Amino acid sequence: MEHLRDRSFKSWCLRALSTPFIFGVAIPIIILDIIIEIYHRVSFFLYGIEYVRRKEYIKVIDRAKLQYLSPLQKVFCMYCGYVNGVFAFWVEIGLRSQKYWCGIKHEKDPEFKGPKITHEFAEYGDEEDFNRRYKCKLEK
Repeated sequence: MEHLRDRSFKSWCLRALSTPFIFGVAIPIIILDIIIEIYHRVSFFLYGIEYVRRKEYIKVIDRAKLQYLSPLQKVFCMYCGYVNGVFAFWVEIGLRSQKYWCGIKHEKDPEFKGPKITHEFAEYGDEEDFNRRYKCKLEK
């Protein structure tokens, strides 16, 4: 709620200009959420990957119960709770998919901030580690 500290006209104008962009992605996010959930339910079932529990990532209603927020602030909080939660949910689905399909670390790069789950992956360029982890037969 940093925006509450600055009540200047300039700040109000900036918020007014950005609001359509913030809420303009709501419909595409909802559509993509449905598509990703279908992928999640079908693929994870077929491959025996443990499902990601939505309620561990998405929380919408709790802040709307706060009496000290205005109705508009409650709507904004619910929107942020959904959107940021659904992004975290998607990331977890992606990470579990990556672990199943391609458990190899990326090449070391100090500018790359990869997901933390990759500590479980085979080292980049290490064929022996790859074969040890994934029980592949060495073909020579």
